[in-house]
Amino acid sequence: MTTSTSQWETVIGLEIHTQLATKSKIFSGASTAYGAEPNTQACAVDLGLPGVLPVLNKEAVRMAVIFGMAIEAQIAPYSVFARKNYFYPDLPKGYQISQFELPIVGNGHLDIEVDGATKRIGITRAHLEEDAGKSLHENFHGLTGIDLNRAGTPLLEIVSEPDMRSAKEAVAYMRKLHELVRYLGICDGNMQEGSFRCDANVSVRPKGQKEFGTRAEIKNINSFKFVEKAINHEVERQIELLESGGKVVQETRLYDSVKDETRSMRSKEEANDYRYFPDPDLLPVFIDEDFKTEIKAALPELPDAKKQRFKDSYGLDEESATILTSSRPLADYFEAVVKASASEAKLCANWITGELSAALNKAGLDITESPVSHERLAGLLARISDETISGKIAKQVFEELWQGSSTADDIIAAKGLKQITDTGAIEAIIDKIIADNPGQVEQYRSGKDKVFGFFVGQVMKEMQGKASPGEVNKMLKDKLK
Repeated sequence: MTTSTSQWETVIGLEIHTQLATKSKIFSGASTAYGAEPNTQACAVDLGLPGVLPVLNKEAVRMAVIFGMAIEAQIAPYSVFARKNYFYPDLPKGYQISQFELPIVGNGHLDIEVDGATKRIGITRAHLEEDAGKSLHENFHGLTGIDLNRAGTPLLEIVSEPDMRSAKEAVAYMRKLHELVRYLGICDGNMQEGSFRCDANVSVRPKGQKEFGTRAEIKNINSFKFVEKAINHEVERQIELLESGGKVVQETRLYDSVKDETRSMRSKEEANDYRYFPDPDLLPVFIDEDFKTEIKAALPELPDAKKQRFKDSYGLDEESATILTSSRPLADYFEAVVKASASEAKLCANWITGELSAALNKAGLDITESPVSHERLAGLLARISDETISGKIAKQVFEELWQGSSTADDIIAAKGLKQITDTGAIEAIIDKIIADNPGQVEQYRSGKDKVFGFFVGQVMKEMQGKASPGEVNKMLKDKLK
């Protein structure tokens, strides 16, 4: 499907469902641990059995306030839980406990960067709610299975303003939000397990028009790649429909990643369709100044502030600082290496974003699972800094570090990898190389500077890479004058 988008403007708003990292559910003591056998973690409260009463999990409230403070939002001193009524097999109570008119987090914002430009995306609200169960369609031979383990799991639904104008901006916003909730420790961000999922509201309008077009909501998208593809497909679908004289219908759609298309699911409900009313079993939530002060004091350094500090304090470039602050554990690992090795921060950054990251990616590991601890990497970098080994030899040592439990010093000693700095030994090899290659000597002296690399390579080969590169370069230049 191809259409011309030059006359149209895309308008996007995202609703992100973030599963809060509490140990128990939002209104019961049942476990939120992932991967249990179906229906083994749904208690009487989650099932809405007669006579049970929900009790609010204070930790879920604390996490919502942490998030609100991180996006500089208004924290409501008074918020209310409501019943959102609808009937679906995975919702045994016939209603979901959510927040409607009085959410816990009000207006805030998040700044994103796209193509070198910064843009502020407004966040309308973030409200607490319980998750529903899950319908299972595989292996039931024409039937649907229901797993209620997720029922009652605490969610923070984060609703943006319709401020995004492209799928690229939507992905940048979603990534930034994903990074933030993980930094704050309020969500593990595991999209495969459903801990962080997105509904995208998409519409188009003629360029210059102030009124929004009719929107379609694409439900439950669980990867950054699929968000971009789903939005782009939906934009093309709507433009093609409008340009052929049709009308966009307000509806809920699903994205099929196999066919790369969106398809209609149901007509879009309005708020009054859900017949919201305050939950009579739950008291209003009052948040006082002492509670907010306590939370503010415990807030971690946020990603944007950390990135700026890495640039200012360590002299890192934008790219390195961005990569190293993309997750809190990675940033902590970098700072631990710098401190333990007493090496230049740039050398530490280059090794972490280079050799270590490549090895982790190849093995499918996170920095928290790295076989090379920060102490052992620091030991290797210290030996590069004091010129005990060259950068080339260091890569061999790193491979040994990755495979085993020895320290860099043990590996260097056991394999005799210590760099040769004895100028006499280096000079003898250089004299031999020069004597054996009179043609190349003549070329270099006649102005062909590139031949210098040949001599460096020959000397390093002869000395099995153990010669100090700085010393080799200095002595060669003197000898070849």
